Amino acid sequence: MPSVVLSPAARTTTAVVITVLAWASAFVAIRAVGRDFEPGSLALGRLLVGAIVLVSITVLRRAWVRPTRREWLLLVVCGVAWFALYNVALNAAEQHLDAGTTAMIVGVGPVLIAVLAGWLLREGFPRWLVIGAGVAFAGAVLVGVATRRAGAVDVTGVGLALVAAVTYAIGVLAQKPVLRRLPALQVTATACLIGAVACLPFLPQLVGDLADAPGSAIAGVVYLGAVPTALAFVTWAYALARMDAGRLGVTTYVVPPITILLSLVLLDEVPPLLALAGGALCLVGVGLSRRRSRPRVEPAPAEG
Repeated sequence: MPSVVLSPAARTTTAVVITVLAWASAFVAIRAVGRDFEPGSLALGRLLVGAIVLVSITVLRRAWVRPTRREWLLLVVCGVAWFALYNVALNAAEQHLDAGTTAMIVGVGPVLIAVLAGWLLREGFPRWLVIGAGVAFAGAVLVGVATRRAGAVDVTGVGLALVAAVTYAIGVLAQKPVLRRLPALQVTATACLIGAVACLPFLPQLVGDLADAPGSAIAGVVYLGAVPTALAFVTWAYALARMDAGRLGVTTYVVPPITILLSLVLLDEVPPLLALAGGALCLVGVGLSRRRSRPRVEPAPAEG
């Protein structure tokens, strides 16, 4: 039976789909595991599992490319901002907010990525990217409004989720230039290891939580490290190396509606109709953002 060979575009699309599905599941898993693990210990446990998997594969493949001094600096920024600070802030936010609301607020990150990438990475501001980002963000807002708790919004949780969004954007922008020369697997493994080292002050807390946590919660930590971290961050880096940061970042707007559906099935959180409408709007925005403007055709000069 002949093997199926995917085109480069198909491989990139597959990488994006895997990333989005894995990250959506992470919001639900964090919500469930957070009952038995503190935010810092959960971040460290997740990063240690991810680092072990990623570093082991990197060593086996023997595909190490020596980073330059500037690349090391960017890797440190990515590891501390996206892997360490982001995870701690996200875990803490989900102890105050439900998974769907948290996913919506973190959805501000792609807007920051698109704006900062257009400015710092000189990717520009294509018309359809701006339109798609606006439409998708409107959908994300609808999701958040529909899924917030019946009562006042937890200000602490919202603030922590916004911190996660900002550190996420910073991490992506630091990662993008490094991927121009270094392999995606190496970049992800190095950043994950740096993030784990940054979270080592939470080690005593992790030891205590592991001693008291049930087996299902520990399995959840392993899942978070192996799938949403090790697998999804590699597929993300693979796609980021082949797409504009702003355009790829907008695709993560589909994470909130997927999170809502998973929450319905796994956490028995029933989304209202407005949330479903917001999720549909997110998908429309992502589709618009991936359109490319037609090149302007200059009129031919008149023959004299």
